[in-house]
Amino acid sequence: METRKQFSAGGAAFRKTDGKLEVALVLMLPELRWQLPKGIIDPGETPEQAALREVREEAGIECELVEPIEIIEYWFVDTRSGTQVRIHKFVHFYLMRYISGDVNDHDHEVAEARWFPVDEAISSLAFDSERTVLILGRTSLERTSSEAKTNA
Repeated sequence: METRKQFSAGGAAFRKTDGKLEVALVLMLPELRWQLPKGIIDPGETPEQAALREVREEAGIECELVEPIEIIEYWFVDTRSGTQVRIHKFVHFYLMRYISGDVNDHDHEVAEARWFPVDEAISSLAFDSERTVLILGRTSLERTSSEAKTNA
């Protein structure tokens, strides 16, 4: 079976509402599973550019990059033109801060985009690797917030 590499990027987009941390998740079609917004890196795009674009398209929101979180990788089999192809996928995930926009402005690939309290988001995600990304992102935000309070 032919093997191909595929490179994607996405983000864990956070905001604070009433002092509580929330993250944007997307319910993907046709699987109807909750996940972090992500997608294929287009030719000429950096992983950072792709991550911001994918979050904007899939979750309907504008964000700024805070820092890289992790590159996850996994394997799956896809059928292309009637032929099975093994895909080795690498996904660059970034911690992002919400700037503006509305999760109702998501694109057609998404059944729904929604803000979740972080703990609920972690339990709602379909993939363990994305749960880990979200936990790492939350830990980084908590560390940064704690350091800011200490230095104030």
